[in-house]
Amino acid sequence: MDFSWFRDLGNLAQTGNFSQAAELGNISQPAFSRRIKAIESWVGVMLVDRSKHPAMLTSAGVQMLEAGQQALARLESERNQIREAQSLPDKYIVTFGAQHSISWRFYPVWLQAFENAFGPIISRLRADDLPNCLKDLKDGEVDFVIAYASEYAPTVDVTPTLQSVIIGHDTLLPVCRRRSDGLPLFDLSNQSSLEIPYLRFGANAPISQHIEPLLAANNLNSRLRVVYENSMAGALRIRAREGLGVAWLPRSLITPDLEAGLLTPAGDLAWEIKLEIRLHRLRENANQLTREIWAFLSVREPVPLVEKL
Repeated sequence: MDFSWFRDLGNLAQTGNFSQAAELGNISQPAFSRRIKAIESWVGVMLVDRSKHPAMLTSAGVQMLEAGQQALARLESERNQIREAQSLPDKYIVTFGAQHSISWRFYPVWLQAFENAFGPIISRLRADDLPNCLKDLKDGEVDFVIAYASEYAPTVDVTPTLQSVIIGHDTLLPVCRRRSDGLPLFDLSNQSSLEIPYLRFGANAPISQHIEPLLAANNLNSRLRVVYENSMAGALRIRAREGLGVAWLPRSLITPDLEAGLLTPAGDLAWEIKLEIRLHRLRENANQLTREIWAFLSVREPVPLVEKL
């Protein structure tokens, strides 16, 4: 697998034309076509619908492009941080662990706001499933873990040594594709007996702990029919945009889709779940810099609010 394949896929998604995409990548069209076929062979499915003009990515192509772009951004960020750390060996690198859906949009906005107020720090992010983030925290491989909490689930049990502070807010919003008349394709507020296709977080995904109690309390499980399950919010987001069902997703993640009309709320405010975004630390694993960061955040209002993203 060659990471440059994802750049090729991105160029094709941008232009819809193999020749123009090849020019953007400074390679010949035959070579470009071979590289697109190579990534399709590696994934095992067709990623490009060549029957359409302009050419378009399939849903699998969109999913792989998004995953590849995230991976490339992560690698480039790590490379830059390593280079910066090597040039400033006396500077400590603060490492954050975060759930995937937090890392996508909330984290970079929050980090910028934090550095504007606190001052610049050298930092890196590990985006992973929450259990892995907490294991890294206990093993001393990350300094802080960022995770959701709600009235339905604390997600992380706070102890005298495992502490937390609120750094932001978000909302889990039931969304689906919008009809041509502007109404939701599936409406939770409609009390009809028709089943609603449900795009569900996997049972082992910590974010599901905030959603399932709401469904149980409102007897929604009898109306929802699971048609797709994934622990990644990004994968559910793609299926929702395709019109395959309703998914509860963080507003911070789907704000661009809501603004573009690709997604719309599938119910009223009663179906929304308010989230706190909390920063966690192990007190015994602190150093001077991380203690200063903790003291600063402990007295600061959570910023930015997700509605202002």
